[in-house]
Amino acid sequence: MTPLGPVLAFDTAAAHCAAALLWDDESRVSRIEPMARGQAERLMPLLKEVLAEAGIGWADLTALGVGIGPGNFTGIRISVAAARGLGLGLAVPVVGVSTLEALALGAEGPALVCLDARRGNAYLQGFGADGAALAPPVMAPVETAALPGTGPAPLCLGDLAPELAARSGGTVVLPRQPLPEAIARIAARRARPDLPPPAPLYLRPADAAPAKPAPALLTP
Repeated sequence: MTPLGPVLAFDTAAAHCAAALLWDDESRVSRIEPMARGQAERLMPLLKEVLAEAGIGWADLTALGVGIGPGNFTGIRISVAAARGLGLGLAVPVVGVSTLEALALGAEGPALVCLDARRGNAYLQGFGADGAALAPPVMAPVETAALPGTGPAPLCLGDLAPELAARSGGTVVLPRQPLPEAIARIAARRARPDLPPPAPLYLRPADAAPAKPAPALLTP
């Protein structure tokens, strides 16, 4: 496959604002700024800084990659909405990439990725030695989180990797590359003109309760 030109990827699904620029299969810029809030205000300035550091402009981009979660509801919406808008404005394909898949990229063997979903839960997904997902991602209680099919002693990644490794007999390993760079690499591999817009990956039900039905009006 002919290498794409510059691919910009970004993610705000967790407590960070992250971006990376991939060009001719080489990582040119990669930035992760930890922050619990403020991603909406920081994202676009960060993207401009990444482009400036690489010495290119928006018009030079050939594709976008965006983290779609799972993670923080608001954070996911920020990055996905920005990616959709930029994709339309720049007329370039936009590839949505899950955090779980990005963390597993390049793992040398069957892998389990486990992220803290809070409230005693974990986001979990297993990947084969070829990097293909073994099943859709799930949210499960941490104390019972497990995913069959990866074989004995899988590689365990993510912020809950130690707990998962202890339960599965696996080995804790670090991701092979920073999250935004992994998103960019997957996006570069999958980008094509007919891709549908990226959609958030929500595994947890919304916290907000649906509006109650309006009271019926009494008629005389």
